[in-house]
Amino acid sequence: MSTNLIVLAGGKSSRMKKSLDSIDLNDEVKNIALQQHKSLIPVGPNDEPLMYYLLLNAKAAGYNHIYIVTSKENEAFKSFVEHYSFEGLHIDFCIQHTPEGQKPLGTADAVFQCLSQFEELTKAHFTVCNGDNLYGVDALKDMLRLREAPHALVAYNREGLRFSEERISKFALMVFNSQNHLEQIIEKPDEHQVAHCMSTQGELRVSMNIFSFYGPLIHKHLKNCPIHPVRKEKELPTVLMLAIKEDPAAVYCFKSEAHVPDLTSASDIDQFFKT
Repeated sequence: MSTNLIVLAGGKSSRMKKSLDSIDLNDEVKNIALQQHKSLIPVGPNDEPLMYYLLLNAKAAGYNHIYIVTSKENEAFKSFVEHYSFEGLHIDFCIQHTPEGQKPLGTADAVFQCLSQFEELTKAHFTVCNGDNLYGVDALKDMLRLREAPHALVAYNREGLRFSEERISKFALMVFNSQNHLEQIIEKPDEHQVAHCMSTQGELRVSMNIFSFYGPLIHKHLKNCPIHPVRKEKELPTVLMLAIKEDPAAVYCFKSEAHVPDLTSASDIDQFFKT
């Protein structure tokens, strides 16, 4: 399995920026959160950003080639990589270009642009994850494990995620069969759908946006991914469903009981400092 990892860090961090006045942060942290991508917000004892820990975990899991997808204003990311050096990791930058005056077109668009800029990925396996989630080494290793299915993702137990009930209730639910092949993703599930999943599967599993794809088979679905009618973005869950429509056994679910710290809003920064 190829040890390529695409890290998505091209978003505008809008929810983070809007929430910064909700908690008491020092001026330096607040300025970084306002001006840079949230994955570069300092959260460690020596002001290490979340991206630092994510790349350390990726290295420990066995990855050696990292592709960081950013906006064209990525000088802060280049300074970050130069500062920490990350011996043993080859790091490339991919620019997610956006139409003038518009927001980025979503995760599927980011991955498609990365494959367009680094064509070797169209012929290889690669993992994709968010830059503002701190995935554990085990989950990153799972994406490198040999399997029959061309694609895979980590299916997190909703009970293991240490977020508020309100927040977790909005996470998309995953429906999979007895062979752990993904069948459906239910976005913003209602109470009846939650109850049905629990009764049929005995547990509730959600995606935290860490995937493994096989380039030769996923490239066309990334290219042809439609724009979501409400969010106006091209999204990786849609790409997964396109792959499943073509091959019902295309996506394997690796189960995890772990928590995934993330940086969605300012309260998450505060939580990192507390832990």
